[in-house]
Amino acid sequence: MPESAPAALVLDSPHSGTTYPPDFDSAVGAGVLRTAEDTWVADLWGDAPSLGVPLIEARFPRAYIDANRGEEEIDGLLLDAAWPEPVPDSPKVRLGKGLIWRMLDDGTPLYDRKLSINEVRHRIDACWKPYHGAVKQTLDAVHAAHGKVWHINCHSMPSVAGAYATDTPGLVHPDFVLGDRDGTTSAPEFREFIAAWLRERGYEVAINAPYKGVELVRRYGDPAHNRHSLQLEVNRKLYMDEVTLRPTDGYQALRELFKNLVIDLLAWTSRS
Repeated sequence: MPESAPAALVLDSPHSGTTYPPDFDSAVGAGVLRTAEDTWVADLWGDAPSLGVPLIEARFPRAYIDANRGEEEIDGLLLDAAWPEPVPDSPKVRLGKGLIWRMLDDGTPLYDRKLSINEVRHRIDACWKPYHGAVKQTLDAVHAAHGKVWHINCHSMPSVAGAYATDTPGLVHPDFVLGDRDGTTSAPEFREFIAAWLRERGYEVAINAPYKGVELVRRYGDPAHNRHSLQLEVNRKLYMDEVTLRPTDGYQALRELFKNLVIDLLAWTSRS
């Protein structure tokens, strides 16, 4: 993050990582693994730092460990021994999408082996904890400087939900989904400002369906203390070929859209 905090706005992109660790040892080829990424998302928001807005970006891939899951969301079906700590019931684990993914959105298994407890702990210590530490440190610094912080957790979604992506397989997604866990992670005016801004420009926007927001907004959103966290999902059809993962003609227009959204959010957060 910058040394000073000129704005009360923070962005993070937990699923854009493309650096695949050598100990991953997945049964799936690199090209298939990349379908789990939020491809290009951090770059689409890439003008934010030049505008004074911190952007925290994961370098490790989501399929290796998912920073948008709770540390305790362990999938026992992946392990060669029982996890030594309590494991909660988790809808994401039931989908095979816990802290360590068991399968891709289409049900393709990621491993032809069991993972050891030490492997999982290494991923938590090397990736999950540093990422969450960076997000928390940035949010705390901005909140200390402004007495408030507005946080967008940046994601992408396929145009059609995969068989194991959500509880609504086959759902045709809108252009954007904004999630604040049914109003518990942010004041509603944050969500409503962004929704209205996008709709005014002709986009279809859904609220809290099918994505309400998961661990990062849950953990850091605390509107009673002027900490507002919102998950923003953008439909990949707007900017990329979902098979080749290459940008389309819509890519630059979407990057410019996000730049303008950040500019208008800076004005809005300064008076909110």
